[in-house]
Amino acid sequence: MKRSRINQAIKDMENLCKEHCFHLPPFANWTAEEWKEKGHEYDEIRDNMLGWDVTDGGLGRFEEEGMSLFTIRNGNQLRSAEYPKQYAEKLIIMYPGQRFPMHYHVFKTEDIINRGSTPFGIRVFNGTPDKKLLDTDVTVSCDGHRFTVAKDTVITLNPGESITIEPYLFHRFEIPAEGGIALIGEVSRCNDDNTDNYFYDEIGRFPTIEEDEPAYRLLCTEYPEAR
Repeated sequence: MKRSRINQAIKDMENLCKEHCFHLPPFANWTAEEWKEKGHEYDEIRDNMLGWDVTDGGLGRFEEEGMSLFTIRNGNQLRSAEYPKQYAEKLIIMYPGQRFPMHYHVFKTEDIINRGSTPFGIRVFNGTPDKKLLDTDVTVSCDGHRFTVAKDTVITLNPGESITIEPYLFHRFEIPAEGGIALIGEVSRCNDDNTDNYFYDEIGRFPTIEEDEPAYRLLCTEYPEAR
């Protein structure tokens, strides 16, 4: 994925946040040069992968398969004594016509929320521990309403609406081709993107980057070690 496209996605997310009066924390604005001066007092950001995260899943088709995220807060499953938060929060944008591939989580339960933009869909299947799709109806919870739908149903979330994604529930984000950029919230148990994303088709969670211009912001995988 080209660095220039990552940079543009981050700028688009910044602009959408301003439009919706959603304020990101101060470290969202740090440049690569500023990061070099940040000491161990900011290890919580480094160790828990807070910050910018733009990915095409290693597929090379970001406009069709990808998403842009900012992790605002997060705990750490493996270092809970040091980082005791048991929750995480992310902000996500996805472009018209964009999807993010079918996957589930084993540890994490999450709420996916339409934060006030274009309606978008979450396609759902029940899954098995060996990553098979089950031929069964799916019970979901949306804003306190628990109901059952057929497998392969797309649940549409209008502004302010949410869906709870429980472990082993396969889900795929789908943004309509007609309409604006989707502004999506995620509130969940603490998140580990290195170990708790199980994709139906094997893909990479993070992109391979082609450096065609300098980084506007560092991604959460790129922070320099503290001095």
